Amino acid sequence: MARLSWGHINVNVTRLEDSVAFYELLGFTVLMPGIPYLNLNTTKPETLNPKAAAALNLPLEATGRACIMQLNRGFPKLDLTEWGGEEETATALRNQDTGIVRMCLASQNLEQDYKELLAAGVRFLSEPKQTEEGKADIAICQDPDGSLIEIIQIYPEKWV
Repeated sequence: MARLSWGHINVNVTRLEDSVAFYELLGFTVLMPGIPYLNLNTTKPETLNPKAAAALNLPLEATGRACIMQLNRGFPKLDLTEWGGEEETATALRNQDTGIVRMCLASQNLEQDYKELLAAGVRFLSEPKQTEEGKADIAICQDPDGSLIEIIQIYPEKWV
């Protein structure tokens, strides 16, 4: 059996600076201004090294900029990547779609975090809502490219 642990979640973004600023609003900090094993930095688009492009199943001419962010020094890390080259537009996934459609961040005070993030310009699809029997409160927001982020405050004492 494989013995795996968390590494990172990759979020492809349209404009790296906008996404870094957004995730900083959520409490993330830049751990590393680039991704060294991909030959990417935050300042100017670089071509991936050929072995990394092959490993990621990307064209050999793929270029990009990126950074690694973290939340409270924990795992998983968050790799934000702005790819260059061919312009492809994709619609952001919805909760009903198949595959990984959202990440979830935990809050100790969802109502307060919601108000602060809303005031800072974060787009929310829903205000905090209580779930079945008050077991959790949830709000959904979007990053600058429409990726869904669930913010949850759980009440484990109600999980009998």
